[in-house]
Amino acid sequence: MREMLHGSKAVAKAVKLCDVDVVAAYPITPQTPIVEYIAQMVADGELRAEYIMVESEHTAMSACIGASATGARTFTATSSQGLAYMHEVLFIASGMRLPIVMVNANRALSAPINIWNDQSDSIAERDSGWVQIYVETNQEALDSVIQAYRIAEDKEVLLPVMVCMDGFVLTHTMEPVDVPSQEEVSGFIPPFEPELKLDPEQPVTMGALGEPQWYMEFRKQQDEAMERALEKVKEVDLEFARTFGRGYGLIEEYKTEDAEVVLLTMGSLAGTIKDVVDRYEGVGLVRLRLYRPLPVEEIARAIGNAAVVGVLEKDIALGLGEGALCTEVKKVCYDRGLETRVLSFVCGLGGRDVRMEDVEHAIEVCRRAAKGEKVSPTTWLGLREAVP
Repeated sequence: MREMLHGSKAVAKAVKLCDVDVVAAYPITPQTPIVEYIAQMVADGELRAEYIMVESEHTAMSACIGASATGARTFTATSSQGLAYMHEVLFIASGMRLPIVMVNANRALSAPINIWNDQSDSIAERDSGWVQIYVETNQEALDSVIQAYRIAEDKEVLLPVMVCMDGFVLTHTMEPVDVPSQEEVSGFIPPFEPELKLDPEQPVTMGALGEPQWYMEFRKQQDEAMERALEKVKEVDLEFARTFGRGYGLIEEYKTEDAEVVLLTMGSLAGTIKDVVDRYEGVGLVRLRLYRPLPVEEIARAIGNAAVVGVLEKDIALGLGEGALCTEVKKVCYDRGLETRVLSFVCGLGGRDVRMEDVEHAIEVCRRAAKGEKVSPTTWLGLREAVP
């Protein structure tokens, strides 16, 4: 059924459709409406789940870890400082191979205190062992939560999944969303049946001490699970498309065929870039949906024929002078022997508007680089001319 929904409510409806057993959450702007909607569903009897009100985000993830270890399907949501507060236990969730699903409403990290959107929070957790999916629309947010449980609970993967959606830009704006029926979603997601779980009748040890002679092997197993997750994300998305008529892939390519300049980004910014790209010849867009594991082959294929790739991203790797994703795209090009030049465009930090004029400026810089002109490897888009 098609409904006009805020992104937050779209996510809450997806959680209900996935028939979760335990939700543990702590409020933080702009994530709060997600868990408020879920709390209302539980109170109204629409969702039969244990809703745990905790005193911090660290405890929220800890509660999810305990619940998931007993075989419960779990969910939480957070944002910014809340995600940072979870940092320690994010590694525990992944290291224990627990298929927790979390939505992160992307928001800038302080100081200075800022409640608006950028992607610094989730980018900072890129090495925590979580699968990371970045969505462009509210529809994709709902669909990705449903897909996330299939991916996370697959016995070849067994890793937690983070669905990242731009705070306020998606969480607090309304879009028409096609909400599938409970029967359709129940048919798509089988019941969670872990091979190992905490059970007094069949005691096992979970999260034990990893001594030096074994710790590296555990990390290698996680890395191999991430490699398998790449194919599983692709496989689940294809099945989702066959079932529900919508698919997203690992990346989205827009007018990239024969493009001399390709812009690459993640999240809702892709919509603005598409509008600008439509005005140009020889300019295309790649929207990266899956950030962890990084779809290296898909990125290389999509940008391989371009002279210049401009990476527009809402984060900055301080001390390196470029965005984190830009560094990884450079690695893709280097490992594959591509001669494509990669430029970094830092934008949208702390909720700064990324205007169409900013995207046009990025295209012009890339075009100059394609002609062999000397340009800065990093450009800050929309930066104030005079900083006090």
